[in-house]
Amino acid sequence: MSEKLYRVESDLIGELQVPIDAYYGVQTQRAINNYKISNTHMCDYPEYIIAIAYVKMAAAEANARLGVLDRKIADAIVAACKEIVGGKLWDQFPVDMMQGGAGTSVNMNANEVIANRALELMGHKKGEYQFCSPNDHVNCAQSTNDAYPTAFRYTFVRMNRNLVKALEDLIEAFRAKGDEFSGVLKMGRTQLQDAVPMTSGQEFHAFATNLKEELANLERNVVLLKEINMGGTAIGTGLNAVPGFAELCTKLMGEFSGDHFEVAEDLVEATPDTGAYVSYSAALKRLAVKLSKICNDLRLMASGPRCGLHEINLPAMAPGSSIMPGKVNPVIPEVTNQVCFKVIGNDTTVAFAAEAGQLQLNVMEPVIAESILESQTWLTNAMNTLREKCIVGITVNADHCYEMVKNSIGIVTALNPYIGYKASTKVAKEALETGGSVYDLVLEHGLMTKEKLDEALDPAAMTQPHELLK
Repeated sequence: MSEKLYRVESDLIGELQVPIDAYYGVQTQRAINNYKISNTHMCDYPEYIIAIAYVKMAAAEANARLGVLDRKIADAIVAACKEIVGGKLWDQFPVDMMQGGAGTSVNMNANEVIANRALELMGHKKGEYQFCSPNDHVNCAQSTNDAYPTAFRYTFVRMNRNLVKALEDLIEAFRAKGDEFSGVLKMGRTQLQDAVPMTSGQEFHAFATNLKEELANLERNVVLLKEINMGGTAIGTGLNAVPGFAELCTKLMGEFSGDHFEVAEDLVEATPDTGAYVSYSAALKRLAVKLSKICNDLRLMASGPRCGLHEINLPAMAPGSSIMPGKVNPVIPEVTNQVCFKVIGNDTTVAFAAEAGQLQLNVMEPVIAESILESQTWLTNAMNTLREKCIVGITVNADHCYEMVKNSIGIVTALNPYIGYKASTKVAKEALETGGSVYDLVLEHGLMTKEKLDEALDPAAMTQPHELLK
């Protein structure tokens, strides 16, 4: 390409050509050249771009109020950050999420974009860093080691809201199905064997309750992410930050963003600490484990249609085979299962990366950040897909469910209080050996009257606590 399409910038390593219209600079360009790893970039996560803009905005304003940064420069930085929060320049964040350097390339990408936009707002050209420097001004009183994790913590907080909304909607969908199926009697199972009767409504309400617990668990753990280490700079000692910066910057982040943050009690401890990431990732894993188990249940209940349980029907979303005509697979629960497996794997990655930090910094934070962001994104998308393309369209085969209850051995359990466990066992064994029904055998052996037997096997009596018959 022609030389005129580039401007030349320099850093510690030397000179490098940067596209002339780019808002990023030499260190971002170096990262573009160095890291072609994941094919996932900062611009793929707008919430992170917004979060780091709030960090830089708060830092610039705090430095101006503390007399460290010229008010005109600080105002230009704040104005540039507000534009980024508003959706501008997101394509100027092309750095791969997987990188070495503990996030330095990500931090410098933000510093350079903000500096160059601030330069334009002040009437200067991109690259005229003597008037607004990525390092001296935008990164003033900061290090990658406090700005980078603070931005990611806030990103997780912001993305958690979308995750919670998807989870709440999914819970409501299960609850609605529970109401719809409340009168459908079916056989409950333990260890894949017939157990005792229940209703399909109880089963779907249980799914809703099971997932509802995760709302509180996510909230408990997301709170940990709101403790930040801004003002710690390189290792937590606060070198190059003036007294009061940590508190003021944290306060201003809250004012600008509308969220609340706390200054870490011990900035030296907080700088390498990844405990909040481990806890939050574990909360995502717990949700994934539960969600995957529910999808397993849905696939089992829908198995068949002629040779499986065939209790429910999942919406047909795609032909199920390239060779077997008429086959329809449970593709939406299947894809949700696979998302859950990925989240579980990501949590393992987070645990290894958290353990791998040494001394005053954990340099593995980029893979922690990428893993959690991926888990949040995939889980949110999977739950929305599961709700929209599966749960809301489920129907139940009520007659078939009832026939299985009538023909099951499991209903004998409801007779334990009346004929005793030993007699119930004999009836169950005879029913299995002869193929006879529990109902007929109880009457045949004179163990109960027909009237009392009908009351004991009433669906309402078998699916909830009740007073024993006299």
